[in-house]
Amino acid sequence: MKQQITHYKSQTLSPQPPTSSESWNAALAALPCPHVLQSWEWGEFKARYGWRPSRYLWQDDGRPHAAALMLTRRPGRLPAAVSYVPKGPTLDYENTALLEEVLAHLETAARRERALFVKIDPGVRADTVKGKAVVETLRRRGWRASREQVQFRNTMVVDLARDPDEMLAAMKPKWRYNVRLAERRGATVRRGTLADLPRLYRMYAETAIRDGFVIRPEAYYRDAWGSFIEAGLAQPLIAEVEGEAVAMLIIFCFGEQAWYMYGASCDAHREKMPNHLLQWKAMLWAREQGCAVYDMWGAPDVLEESDPMWGVYRFKRGFGGEFVEHIGAWDYPASRIGYWLYNSVMPRVLAAMRWLHRHQSPSNASSARS
Repeated sequence: MKQQITHYKSQTLSPQPPTSSESWNAALAALPCPHVLQSWEWGEFKARYGWRPSRYLWQDDGRPHAAALMLTRRPGRLPAAVSYVPKGPTLDYENTALLEEVLAHLETAARRERALFVKIDPGVRADTVKGKAVVETLRRRGWRASREQVQFRNTMVVDLARDPDEMLAAMKPKWRYNVRLAERRGATVRRGTLADLPRLYRMYAETAIRDGFVIRPEAYYRDAWGSFIEAGLAQPLIAEVEGEAVAMLIIFCFGEQAWYMYGASCDAHREKMPNHLLQWKAMLWAREQGCAVYDMWGAPDVLEESDPMWGVYRFKRGFGGEFVEHIGAWDYPASRIGYWLYNSVMPRVLAAMRWLHRHQSPSNASSARS
């Protein structure tokens, strides 16, 4: 039977800008499933790297109903902008009337910004009645499933609303054994500080080289990590063996949820399983902060061994994590022609430019001759 979407009578609330960072974060935290990428601090951080934040808050009588941090920038030399609402907007997605109002405002805001499109990627589960209803609403309004998933579409989450013994029991036996093995072999975990950021970046860069992924310059991570640590929204944890730092992670926390966004490790002492102990201590730290969910930030698009993230998925699943599939990113084409050009023509132009750069640069010509 076709899913019936419930339509609520609307109050036609007008979004208002927040009066302060404190009022924004307080309102956001009062809404269902707020994400740290919708926090005031994330908007300020991205503003230092070319994005312009706009914050919209729907409330009446001091009670928040919805919030959206929208980031806008002009990529490269394009004359038009693009807009993005990272892991938002934030609201009760079962309230279809409110969702319609928020979407309508974002659509209008994108046109006002002369953006080619506005992208959202809310944390709505795809395998639920609510998720199916949200997708139907988006499609009816002209939104399109995005080709570009800026954040991970899927993730693994661990339930922290249990006592530690239950959490350990939910792990796979080998993972539970490795946590205890790490402690027996002398691995320890301490809380890092701002003074540890250079060391954490060096470890992160070493991991990037080993695992073959691209990272940004050190200044970017010092800013990203440092500003959230100073705001009390992030905590580095460092695993050590014989006084040597061998693994690290940075856990972000907002509301009742924690996210393991960054992690790194060295080749030294890997047989002592410091990464297993590190994840366990991160869960315990998040639980101490009052978090009910530990989001391990990223899982395969398809649960098949051919997926590049299959090994990461197996590691996270061992901690008792549940695979969560979200509805993913959706775009509203404020300019249909511009959106088509951006998605169809621009990738080919950029690929051609990269090819020409590789084949015409003096360094490449020199190496070819030698």
